[in-house]
Amino acid sequence: MAGLAESVRNIWQVEELRDRILYTLGLLAIYRFGTYVTLPGVDANALAAAGGATGGSGILGFLDMFVGGAFSQAGIFALGIMPYITASIIIQLMGAVVPYFQKLQRQGEEGRRKITQLTRYGTVGITALQSIGYTINLQYGATGQAIVINSTFFMISTVIVLTSGTVFVMWLGERISENGIGNGISLVITIGIIAFLPQGLMNEFTTNLNSNVFLLILEMGIWSLIVCGIVLVSQGMRRIPVQYAKRVVGRKVYGGTTQYLPLRVNAAGVMPIIFAQSIMFIPGTVATFFPDSPWMQSFGAFFGDPSGWGYSVLFFFVCVGFTYFYTAISVNPQEMADTIKRQGGFIPGVKQGRQTREFIDNILTKITLPGSIFLGFVAILPAFAMMAGVNQSFAYFYGGTSLLILVQVTLDTLQQIESHLLMRHYDGFMKGSRVRGRRG
Repeated sequence: MAGLAESVRNIWQVEELRDRILYTLGLLAIYRFGTYVTLPGVDANALAAAGGATGGSGILGFLDMFVGGAFSQAGIFALGIMPYITASIIIQLMGAVVPYFQKLQRQGEEGRRKITQLTRYGTVGITALQSIGYTINLQYGATGQAIVINSTFFMISTVIVLTSGTVFVMWLGERISENGIGNGISLVITIGIIAFLPQGLMNEFTTNLNSNVFLLILEMGIWSLIVCGIVLVSQGMRRIPVQYAKRVVGRKVYGGTTQYLPLRVNAAGVMPIIFAQSIMFIPGTVATFFPDSPWMQSFGAFFGDPSGWGYSVLFFFVCVGFTYFYTAISVNPQEMADTIKRQGGFIPGVKQGRQTREFIDNILTKITLPGSIFLGFVAILPAFAMMAGVNQSFAYFYGGTSLLILVQVTLDTLQQIESHLLMRHYDGFMKGSRVRGRRG
């Protein structure tokens, strides 16, 4: 604890780092304030009496967690940063199949600027479409009595406000990334998820504190072990040695060193679970359009019960499949092999070119298997927690997308803080145990 306190003091002694942290906290506070500002024309009391705009379950409840409750409260940031995430995923997928986007990815800084600009345009378009659907849900759903102005004017004003709100949140995230600490877009999502954690913990404490204290301690212990496991797998990597030949330029000798090509066990991050979760929500959503069909209703009930065994098994295999899919489009062994060859390097015992690509692809396939199985296991942990009697609001933090995002964003932010400290000859944030991603 003394080492941690000293590291915190060091943070505040570095003026630039202190200003970045305060700047980040200030922008995040602005975002949280905006989630409580209700859309024009909506009676907040009537909306609360109707149970909110999500119904507390399904894909709408899933989205509500990512925006810190603004979706159910009809806030001006109801769509949050999710349209930007959707646009980014679409652009990334197109980069794997469309030659134009592949060319942009190879153009360096200029290409990244163009991709960022296209992502912004896509965000505006996606937000406008989603805001229309959100407005229709408010007007013609169970919350229709909460609308107190003309329906046409409400439609137009809500689309404008929601689109402007998402663009503003996107701007906040970019400012945090540029002038603050951490990845701004990820922090915006994280702060929304964290908003649900205190209530979940309070519900669990209230349920078990008087009845079974030992069970409460056991739950907290298992939760800590799960977090440690996620940290271990997130930071785990296979390092492939790359030898660079010596080159003599004038009187100087370059190269002749051994470096390492790091391949992460979980190269796909949290994206496979997000993809899989979205896919699993589609059948239940489609079933709602056929209320008179018993077969469709039973089909929708299967996909509407996340705590069921059948749903959990299917969800597990979908997560494993998407992990391989996303790793394949985000990690390019051919590009790695070409870069190693272009820089005059080689993997000991492996020929340059095609054999290097096959070697990297083989290693990547092998280490992705345990990573995908772990992601699938983490994805279905909330279902097992609910089966074991854990309160639903807290069970969502026993695994799944929420816990993975919290852990990975926290690790990324700590790595950036530690890099600032080490640049100024201070000890790392965790003295004697540096974040592994900053070693070497």
